[in-house]
Amino acid sequence: MSLHPFRPPAAYRREVALLEQEGQAGWTALAALSQAEIRRIARSSPGSEARLLRLRGQAKLLVALDLAPAEAALLLHAGVPDPAALASSDAHTLHRRIGRLQRGLAGSAMAPLPLATVRAWVLRAASLGPGRSGN
Repeated sequence: MSLHPFRPPAAYRREVALLEQEGQAGWTALAALSQAEIRRIARSSPGSEARLLRLRGQAKLLVALDLAPAEAALLLHAGVPDPAALASSDAHTLHRRIGRLQRGLAGSAMAPLPLATVRAWVLRAASLGPGRSGN
């Protein structure tokens, strides 16, 4: 279970309001939502389904791997949508992709993520096995 407070980026305030209305405002609750539940929640707000799916992807990574919200968001933006995809990733390739992303977002202001950290994430995701990957 995630101990991280549920604080999605401010740009997702409409989606957070939808989740709060449904009593699903939390990383663990969001990670457990199905595609059909996301679709139902988003029905009242055009454009929110895709955004809720992105938030759910972040939540799945965060909850399954006990990552910080920023780490899960970084993986998501680097093209890793869920723990199963992380488990099948090559750590070196993912590390390069994350490094490019970090440099593009923050230039040299952000310390590069160590390869050992990325490798540990991949190994942790692989240790979950197919039945426990959060999919």
